[in-house]
Amino acid sequence: MDSEQLHTRRAERSHERRRRQARRRLGAGGALALVVILAAIAVASSVGGKGSPARLPRPKVSSTSRARTHGHSSARAGSTAASLGPATGHPGTAAVPILMYHVIAPPPAGAPFPGLYVPPSEFAAQMAALKAAGWHPITQDQLLAYWHHGARLPAGKPIVITFDNGYRSQFTAALPVLRRMGWVANENIQLSGLPLSQGGLTDAQIRGMVRAGWELDTQGISHADLIALDSAGLHYQVDTARQIIRRRFGVPVNWFCYPSGHYNASVIAAVRAAGFVGSTTVVPGWAGPATDSYRLPRLRVLGGTSPGSLLTQIATYRSAGSPPSSYGGA
Repeated sequence: MDSEQLHTRRAERSHERRRRQARRRLGAGGALALVVILAAIAVASSVGGKGSPARLPRPKVSSTSRARTHGHSSARAGSTAASLGPATGHPGTAAVPILMYHVIAPPPAGAPFPGLYVPPSEFAAQMAALKAAGWHPITQDQLLAYWHHGARLPAGKPIVITFDNGYRSQFTAALPVLRRMGWVANENIQLSGLPLSQGGLTDAQIRGMVRAGWELDTQGISHADLIALDSAGLHYQVDTARQIIRRRFGVPVNWFCYPSGHYNASVIAAVRAAGFVGSTTVVPGWAGPATDSYRLPRLRVLGGTSPGSLLTQIATYRSAGSPPSSYGGA
């Protein structure tokens, strides 16, 4: 029996016990009072009593509100979502760079891929340079809302910051820097293959990221090479991963990130079938509204990248899209 069934069973037993107690307290002449009490009990049970989560129906929202908070259950304190204005209704046209980070720590001796390690001081300097240059991070859900609904973006030039795999340093080193700046990011979590001894995130840390306004997306169960899998293996890595994360953390999980950038037509079909709205690659470039949403490019940030070099890298790969004035900053 899973936890949700257990909560339901407990609620039903509690409901029936209160009904029996109510009957004993009331005499033959208390029929009206019984009706009132039982109605109150039914309402209390329907929203979950003590020890079970409330399950209230979601309120209907307008297309404007949906665009403003696309992908987030609420505008959390410190989140970019809180600063967005109402959608214009006119789809945005600007291309946006998506940065890709991995470990925010110095590379240990003998690390097989030392370039994936960005020391915390280096990361902090890069973020300061981005801010000074007028950049302001948004999430991929917010970017899609801008492209589809004309959702207003924060003042400044929008940029997306993504973190792959789910290394612990992304919580301990990157999150504090971004939180101080009131910035958000995207976490592309994989569910296995990064044990705590190797620096994997705990569930509590992931929830801390979500509370800070980060968007939670995924690279699948175990960072497997998806193009080498059969249909059952693809379903497990893509669809099952999304369902697990949605249940565990209560977030939409709208985007997939191809492990090591490996994908083909079968992989894209599996990602579509699982309900993802798009995917990110490791192909360098800027992402625009005309880009295939299942092949969004990103810019990999390697260790040893100075703040000036990062700004140059971003400018080098700038698409020939709309000028900054079309970003719709509030």
